[in-house]
Amino acid sequence: MKKKLNIEGKNNKKIKNYLNHGASQRKNVFKDMPDVLNSPDVDIGYAKRILMARAREMYKGNSLGLGAIRKIRTNVIGPGLKLKSVIDDEFLGITPEEKEQLEKKIEKIWRLWAENTECDSARFSNFYQIQSLAFITSLIDGECFTLLPYRKRAGELFELKIQLVESERCCNPISSGYDNRIMNGVEVNEKGEVVAYWFVNDYYSVKPIKWQRVEAFGRKTGRKNVLVVMEKERIGQRRGIPLLTPVMEDILQIGRYTKAELMAAVVSAYFSVFIENESEETEGQGFGDEPISEEKRIDNDNKRNFELAPGAILDLAQGQKISIADPKRPNTAFDGFVRTMAMQIGTALELPHDVLLSLFNTSYSASRAALLEAWKMYKTRRQWFVSDFCTPIFEEWMDEAVAKGYIDAPGYFENKLIRRAYLGCEWYGPTQGQLDPLKEVTAAKLKVEEGFSTRTKEAAEMNGTNYMDNIKQRVIEEKQRGEIGGTKVSNDE
Repeated sequence: MKKKLNIEGKNNKKIKNYLNHGASQRKNVFKDMPDVLNSPDVDIGYAKRILMARAREMYKGNSLGLGAIRKIRTNVIGPGLKLKSVIDDEFLGITPEEKEQLEKKIEKIWRLWAENTECDSARFSNFYQIQSLAFITSLIDGECFTLLPYRKRAGELFELKIQLVESERCCNPISSGYDNRIMNGVEVNEKGEVVAYWFVNDYYSVKPIKWQRVEAFGRKTGRKNVLVVMEKERIGQRRGIPLLTPVMEDILQIGRYTKAELMAAVVSAYFSVFIENESEETEGQGFGDEPISEEKRIDNDNKRNFELAPGAILDLAQGQKISIADPKRPNTAFDGFVRTMAMQIGTALELPHDVLLSLFNTSYSASRAALLEAWKMYKTRRQWFVSDFCTPIFEEWMDEAVAKGYIDAPGYFENKLIRRAYLGCEWYGPTQGQLDPLKEVTAAKLKVEEGFSTRTKEAAEMNGTNYMDNIKQRVIEEKQRGEIGGTKVSNDE
């Protein structure tokens, strides 16, 4: 039984105002709203599997849900985030020339591993394809778990492998009972630190269900054994939620509405005529009551379907009349309604509706503003993904590359600060769309001239290329143009 609060008196005036507004328990608008606080584990844990199942279904069978996730993936990851080694030459005490040579060597050896399927524990994808899969999984399921096992296989340069794990495999073991240290498959200690993850073997196999405890960090080295790509939104949150969670109902209803409008438009495209009998006496006496001959049928399974011929004159019995189906489609309000709903969905997903629907038919300024707004979200998610996935894997790879002698890095294992100086890196991927390339290039040129940016950065952000590689290629091309031009001149002479 709920106690009635005493809200009389001046001291409780604010409480009374709150209860009359946002904290009201009497207004119907708050009827289905919760009035009890729960921990993130409770809020997410009970609904986690249902949300994942529904998000996966929307990704498979709803054009708006599929389009939103793929659009974010394409702009954040695209064909893959490429490594740019950035060594701290001042700390290491090396010359700029030595720094450049070492960075090139690191990037070259990295590509031998990243562009090959040997990096995949399943030998199926290269590192850039794994990036895409991990990112999409994190959007659909709410997080993506990654293990970094070492496996020695014939003919491969590195033993480090990347193994992605389905989100539903991280769950509480049955034997744990009620232990608040283990929630949703994530185990923490008394300090609140994540110490281990519990993974069940493949649900879909015939093997008995078993759980394996994987420690989050190595006991001796502190190595990350499990990487988790997840957007954390609450303190103490252990698991993520699907990106489409707040807009699931909206997307589902729009999908149903779209299909209904499409069916109505299809029906409208047919010229359908119904024969109505105004009285029972006319039944069996006029047109449409007797089975149609086989040569006049348009559907052999329905003996009462009749195909109208041009200029046909039909004889109707007394009491019968023709009714023409008119669903009044296409619906002129359909486009405006869908756009309005797309605005609401886009607000929750941080995607302007112009970008979500790929409609850039307004002014240049409005379209550019929409792209810039979306690009803020793309850059944020890319930075999170780099921190949670790309950089930790590069660090693990670098450890093995130095240990095997592929890369000469004096003091790498002896001094942690020196190791950090070697591990500096940047990642470049898809660039921001350009509505007016001339304006974009002019702006980049001015930023470089005024010292606000560098040619290397602008080249990477504008078209994803390496500035030094561009310079070298230009030298080759200009040399070839000179040779070809010289040949032409001699031939003319």
